[in-house]
Order: sequence, then C-alpha cells, then structure tokens
Amino acid sequence: MLTRRQISEKIPDLKIYENEPMHAHTSFGTGGAARLFALPAGAEQIKELMDLCKSSEEKYALIGKGSNILVGDRGFDGVIICLGDEFAQVKIDGDSIFAQAGASLIGIAAAAKRAGLSGLEFACGIPGSLGGAVFMNAGAYGGEMKDIVKTVTVMKPDGKVMQLSGEEMHFGYRHSRAMEEEMIILDAKMQLAFGDEKEISAAMSELMKRRAEKQPIQYPSAGSTFKRPQGYFAGKLIEDAGLKGFSIGGAQVSEKHCGFVINKDHASSADILSLCEHIQKTVFEKTGVALEMEVRKLGDF
Repeated sequence: MLTRRQISEKIPDLKIYENEPMHAHTSFGTGGAARLFALPAGAEQIKELMDLCKSSEEKYALIGKGSNILVGDRGFDGVIICLGDEFAQVKIDGDSIFAQAGASLIGIAAAAKRAGLSGLEFACGIPGSLGGAVFMNAGAYGGEMKDIVKTVTVMKPDGKVMQLSGEEMHFGYRHSRAMEEEMIILDAKMQLAFGDEKEISAAMSELMKRRAEKQPIQYPSAGSTFKRPQGYFAGKLIEDAGLKGFSIGGAQVSEKHCGFVINKDHASSADILSLCEHIQKTVFEKTGVALEMEVRKLGDF
C-alpha cells in the first residue's frame, strides 16, 4: 500500500493529498474519501505515478472534473489521479484550439466565442473536462466532439504517448477508441471555423436557455444518466414506466427531465445507485429495453 510520503519521495513536485473527500470533486456531490488524491502537472508525472502504482500493486483511477462518475460512499482505497487545473492549458492558433485534458469544456467554448470561432456552441453548457469529453465523445444539441476534434494525444496503458487523428479515434455514440484500449487523453486540437462573435454568443445563449428550460440544472447530477437505447429515448422510457419524480432516499428521477437522476436532498451515492438500478429493472420489465448507465461507478459502495 503506497503512502503519500513514498510517492512524494519518488515524484517530489507532485501535488498529492490524503483522505480527500470525493464529494468535492464530483457533479453529483456525493462520495467518500480517496485515500490518496494526486494532481499531476504533466504527462511525465502521470506516467511516473501510474508506474509506481503498478509496481506497488496499488489501485488507481483517473478522473477529470467528475461530471460523469459516481463515487461510492466508502470512498476509493487507492490513488485518484485527477487531471484538473494543473493540467488545463488552452491555446488558440488561428481557427483551431489546443487544450489539455483538464481544461473545462465550458471554458474552452467561452474562449472560442471570444476569439470569434464557431463549432463549439453545443458544448457551452457541458460541465465536464476536455479529456472526459473526448474520451466519451460528449455531445449535445446536434453537435459532438467528433465533429471538431482534429488530433488527440493519448497515453497508452504501457505509458507510451502517441498522437491520433480524429478518424483514428473511432468516435461513436458516447464512445471512442480511448475507451476500447483504456487510453488516457492528454490533450486535443480542435478545428473550428471563423464566425461572428455576436452570432456565436446568441447561439450559445439560446442553447443555455433551452438547457435551463428542459434540464434540472439547479440540482447536482451527472447529466443524462443513461445512454440512448437504439430506437428509443431513455427519458421517455423512464417516464412511460411511471417513474417521473420517483425517489429513493435523497435521489430522484427529475420531474423536469426523466433522463436525469438528481441529488434532490442530500442523497448518498447508495441512494443514487439504488435508484438507477430500480429504473433499469422497471424499464426492462415493462418494455424489454435494457438501459445502460452512462455514468461510471468508482470506488467502494
């Protein structure tokens, strides 16, 4: 079992903390403590820490802004490697944007708007990081990361760093090659188009208005909880199953949009997971459709 001291001796400049509460690092606002929580500032520190974990047979997991994960109430007995503000550089070069994995997708979209670059409007309300967005090909309102990603720098499980084109990422619905091969997204270059800042701003404002009208953004959640089943909409299936507003503990199926499980009233991760499992069971019994969670589970429940 690795200690903070052992890691600091091997990687002196690495920011690392003990017993870090994970509810502060997830959009659900739930989860116990990570025994060790690291904030690497570059690819070399990520590789060194992964190698150290592997050689010590230490459990580890990599996260971004925690907008698509559910951490167990008993926490994570290992090392959480968080690509956050230490790994969030954004650069604009002509009609393209380079960003590191820890950069906020909302922040990148705002930077594009200020530069008069169009193509990231769809991302203006997606609360995750670039790394997570590329990893799962995040999308909204008709746009997806695959539409704009030109190149991606990834780290393979063996620590090798390589650059892939957008085509080589094999993007699909909430899917990428990085998922298939357990790659870590380090950075990406996005190809946009010059546009009018006022028009871009107006489009973003309209999308944010639609989001506020249709989604329960006033409550902690992980966005759409389930993937869209082929030929169906998860939210409609859940509503038709009579689960609108259904609660377990402090977790609730949103009354505004049934595709969202929300932390309505101090929910625990166990409440949220139990509700998700109940939704899956009920929808399958009534329709024969198996809903797959879009949210990734992490840690001990």
